[in-house]
Amino acid sequence: MGPVRFTENEMTRAMEGAAKSVLAGQREVRKGGRDVEDVWHDLGRFGRYQLLAGLADQVLPVLTALPDVEVEPGTRPTFTEEQVRAAVEEGLDGVGRLQRGLVLKARIALVEAALAAVPPRIDPDGLLTEDSIGEIEIPDDLSGL
Repeated sequence: MGPVRFTENEMTRAMEGAAKSVLAGQREVRKGGRDVEDVWHDLGRFGRYQLLAGLADQVLPVLTALPDVEVEPGTRPTFTEEQVRAAVEEGLDGVGRLQRGLVLKARIALVEAALAAVPPRIDPDGLLTEDSIGEIEIPDDLSGL
């Protein structure tokens, strides 16, 4: 077990989760009954890039500002509401007093959606992903080594 430092895979999944939560909130998705995964796929690579790039300035600084927590294998990092709020408030320096409350609530919701999309940690170091588990071969004996 080590302190949480998000891996590239975890950050990617977090950003995808935040982007899909934004897509799910769009009127055409809510009212049209379309599946978020279908809309995500239909965006294409460039459309997904544009959406992710627009969210990166809001989500990534907050994820990196979160405190280090111990993460057991098989679980995902968890943070208290106060920890998330404090990390979000750090990045609200340029926001005016009137907008601050609205931006704070929206960004907290976005970061919580991102954290919910982080996959469970498979190993203590965060080096393995669900996709790489099938690639590992464990020999029956050590004779071939």
